[in-house]
Amino acid sequence: MIRKLLLLLEGGVVLAALSLALIAWQQHSALEQPLNLGEERLIEVPAGATPGGVLNRLEADGVLRDALWLRLYWRFNLQGQPLHSGEYRLTPDLKVRDMLDLWRRGEVVQYSLTLVEGWSFRQVRAALARQTKLELTLSDLSDAELMARLGQPGVNPEGRFFPDTYRYVRGMTDLELLKQAYARLQLVLDEEWQGRAEALPYKNPYEALIMASMIEKETGVPQERGEIAGVFVRRLAAGMRLQTDPTVIFGLGERYQGRITRQHLREPTPYNTYTIDGMPPTPIALVGREAIHAALHPVPGKSLYFVARGDGSHVFSETLEAHNRAVREYQLNRRADYRSSPAPASQPISKDNQ
Repeated sequence: MIRKLLLLLEGGVVLAALSLALIAWQQHSALEQPLNLGEERLIEVPAGATPGGVLNRLEADGVLRDALWLRLYWRFNLQGQPLHSGEYRLTPDLKVRDMLDLWRRGEVVQYSLTLVEGWSFRQVRAALARQTKLELTLSDLSDAELMARLGQPGVNPEGRFFPDTYRYVRGMTDLELLKQAYARLQLVLDEEWQGRAEALPYKNPYEALIMASMIEKETGVPQERGEIAGVFVRRLAAGMRLQTDPTVIFGLGERYQGRITRQHLREPTPYNTYTIDGMPPTPIALVGREAIHAALHPVPGKSLYFVARGDGSHVFSETLEAHNRAVREYQLNRRADYRSSPAPASQPISKDNQ
């Protein structure tokens, strides 16, 4: 009887060993199989999806086989490992093991949106609307409703977002991206405000932001930003109007057709610094850190005027007489290749890019 029991036990052990070996072989075979793909493919993993559900979907699509063994492998070897939502790039050279490793590391496909210095909030919204991989939740909202959704009710959105390249994954919302840009602007503005120069004409950081937006729109030549800030600050101190064309353009809105007329300069709008004293009520564009720094560190001097040369740079003058001479030279007799800003080295990215 004992001998029979021993034989049965030995047989059970052998059978168990064979079963374990078969399971190991099945899992190894399932993991080492190449993905059945003829070309690169993106698979979307929605929020809340499970590895088992995605594996079953891929098996149904003919991308892999033996999803059962793969589900068991994930359950016993990667227990508690979250499956990050987003898109994963699969290529024909990958094996299933490689794909699961992508899932384990959360290597989802990223896209980017670049918000550009000098853009209006209208341009920001247009750029967001072009992002096919973002979940668009704000398109039907007014600016005021959008800011309330952002947690900033009553705040004017103009100039409140930091220009930079922002990365996102499929399924992320436009609201989430704007929250990043809003928080980044606040951080940069606060940092620069803490290190500001003395005796500035700003009551708070927001007024500095307004000034920075005018500086941003006036020049693309980095070394001139501080000098332009100096002109604006000295004009404010002297009780002179700022008389900067970008504020006229912003006040015209969609009525601006590419050229400012004398009538535009005389047209009273809340933003026209030819007709109002001091600064406009809000920023007129997105601003980078350099423009904010310039607004808070104006270059000292005596110049009160500047005029564009036509190559992106400016002529600065201390007297109206000298300024009028520069206007006659560079504005009344414009060259055929006249530009108010430097030619861009390349076009900014304003749609989703992998």
